[in-house]
Amino acid sequence: MKTNSPVERLYNGIIKENPTFVMMIGMCPTLAVTTSATNGIGMGLTTLVILTLSNMMISLLRKMIPDGVRMPAYIGVVASFVTIVQLLLEGYIPELYDALGIYIPLIVVNCIILGRAEAFAGKNKVIPSIFDGLGMGIGFTIGLTSIGAVRELIGAGQLFGFQILPASYEPVTIFIMAPGAFLVLALLVAVQNYVKNKKAAKGQPVQQSSCGQGCGSCGNTVCGGKKL
Repeated sequence: MKTNSPVERLYNGIIKENPTFVMMIGMCPTLAVTTSATNGIGMGLTTLVILTLSNMMISLLRKMIPDGVRMPAYIGVVASFVTIVQLLLEGYIPELYDALGIYIPLIVVNCIILGRAEAFAGKNKVIPSIFDGLGMGIGFTIGLTSIGAVRELIGAGQLFGFQILPASYEPVTIFIMAPGAFLVLALLVAVQNYVKNKKAAKGQPVQQSSCGQGCGSCGNTVCGGKKL
């Protein structure tokens, strides 16, 4: 797969370096707003739009932004798009706006967005940067929606607001509370690791991060020979 091709960038964000299940970043909205699948997909798509637009703009301006003010400039770009999206949500989808609350403006400092701006968009051309944002955004949306769906199903017997389990089902309400987010995240990561270990035991290739190691517990500031 050609490096930095649109397909490679999408594959990287969705599978290889999924922000939620592989890199373990952006945990604040992941754990806070995923009380339902609707909230998960809403936050995921909101982040996807902002991430893609921010990557595009930062890539366009990468040669004009001095190194000394790089991060403030990135934050300014991200904040502009966050404000636009926030106003659109408030005007056209008020229910989702109310559900996501303070976590919409906090997207400005989401480490997924600033991380991709610093590690990729600020160093690469526009088209790869757009697809990098799309890939990471789709991967983040899949992660949040998956967690929200499991929490909503076990904690309320519903999925996207529709009753799925029979009326006799007794909801386990802890799953729509804060501890439930940690439990579901741990469960889904455990399932993912189990599948990876089974594949590795059979000699099949296992998807890893670009440095060949897991990103979740990585304390390095250098990846692939480039400072992040």
